[in-house]
Amino acid sequence: MVEGVETPPRHGAMPGELTPELIGTDVWSDELVAAAGIPVVDVPIVTCGGGIGSFVLVDFLRVWGLSPASVRVLTVLEYPWQTYEYLTRCSQIPEGERLRSDSSSMPNNLWGFPSYALQETWEDKSLASLWNVFSEPIFCDYWTPRAGMVFRGLRKEADRIGYWDTVVKGQVRMIRRRHDGGYFTILTPPAGTAPTHRVAFRSRVVHVAFGYPGLKFLPDLQEYREKYKDHERVVNAYEPHEHVYAELQRRSGVVVVRGGGIVASRVLQRLIDDRDHHGAKTTIIHLFRTYVSGAHGPNWFNRRRGGNGWAYQGFNYPKSVWGGELWARFRKLEGDDRLQLYKVIGGTNTPRRRNWMHQQERGRREGWYRTLTGEVLEVMPGADDKVVTAIHLASQQGDAANLQVAADFIIDCTGLEADIGEHRVLADLLQHSGAGRNVLGRLDVERTFEVRGTRSGAGRMYASGAATLGGYFPGVDTFLGLQLAAREITDDLAGMGMVPTFGSARSFREWWRWARGVPPAVTGG
Repeated sequence: MVEGVETPPRHGAMPGELTPELIGTDVWSDELVAAAGIPVVDVPIVTCGGGIGSFVLVDFLRVWGLSPASVRVLTVLEYPWQTYEYLTRCSQIPEGERLRSDSSSMPNNLWGFPSYALQETWEDKSLASLWNVFSEPIFCDYWTPRAGMVFRGLRKEADRIGYWDTVVKGQVRMIRRRHDGGYFTILTPPAGTAPTHRVAFRSRVVHVAFGYPGLKFLPDLQEYREKYKDHERVVNAYEPHEHVYAELQRRSGVVVVRGGGIVASRVLQRLIDDRDHHGAKTTIIHLFRTYVSGAHGPNWFNRRRGGNGWAYQGFNYPKSVWGGELWARFRKLEGDDRLQLYKVIGGTNTPRRRNWMHQQERGRREGWYRTLTGEVLEVMPGADDKVVTAIHLASQQGDAANLQVAADFIIDCTGLEADIGEHRVLADLLQHSGAGRNVLGRLDVERTFEVRGTRSGAGRMYASGAATLGGYFPGVDTFLGLQLAAREITDDLAGMGMVPTFGSARSFREWWRWARGVPPAVTGG
């Protein structure tokens, strides 16, 4: 028996199944859920997803004084950074390599002090990290933390706040508004762990942070994979593809890299490192859709450096997005005005790293790294187990309009699937819970990150992370962005009386507890 679960009725259909009436009803009553034989767990706050977005919110709630018993994390993950760790490893950022986040964006430390750079200074017994931070970006590239340091910090904070006691394993099936206010969140527990097929969590507050729905392939590559069932030679950088590097180390070959963001940078670095350190004889064809030859963007605002095909920018967006001019501007804009500003500051970019630039310059000089710009017409099988890419070249690359490139592998570095309609729970919210889409087609949220249109009596539904891009805050899918969203949500809950208020004196006391590894003090819930 699951602790806190009401005993289901023993009559009627198999208990714990979603009935057609439940599936088709937008607002559920307690009686409707009971009639389906679904047991109910009462808890004030539920967060769905269990990734870093959920973790950061739980961290804020605990620091604000909420008891672990007042929140439940519904997730299939073993630990909050599991998906992020998987994606970074696949995209060639193992624990020893550096992420894109800055020194003070710390999902395990809402104060940001001592920063990652200070921690690395202490661990390495070297001032190099501090010098980097103080001199960036004039004399040095932006300093960023190693992935392993971030993961270790997250585990330590999870232990400190009792995060593991808040976790309930299972697959979230749907979220529906409750007739008397609040929400029902339906969970499918792992087989054999609950007396019924489904469990309903009845809460006043629901938070959703599912991340990206899945991998995004370019249409021509998706069509090729579906038509020819070839998942070995055409791969996405976010899926396991070590066999590509192993094969290219074993024999000489040609690889086509598509994309112009940070993942493409990391994949290129891995390919070139294998040439330098493992004797690979790889020829790299880097295909850009749009070639950036120099500084670009409006002169008055957000002008980026660029060259050799790349748009250079230290972070996903200009830093004022997280607390400056752009932060203030976005919070005032609606509709098309906000969409236009997104277009101005958006676009694929990568940090400017001197080692990447030097590697690529050497490759151009020696002839094994070549860039092409154009539109792909078709991807098809070729002779000798090659994959052929037919390209319509951009006009600046000569008289030949079309070119065919035969390669051993194609690596797609264009990103993750962003359409929220591809996620079952988010699609259900759009259809049944009053949620709508924002100017970029993601979940429409208020400035407090409440999902617009989903209010249920005194209940509130919030969302954070990639699913909310297009709202009043652009930097949602970053460490600092998740923290800023959690702060807005927690402050809103404090205004509702669900968590204690938080002032400077308590902030200092809680930081001191954090510094000593002492669990947060419980003053509410």
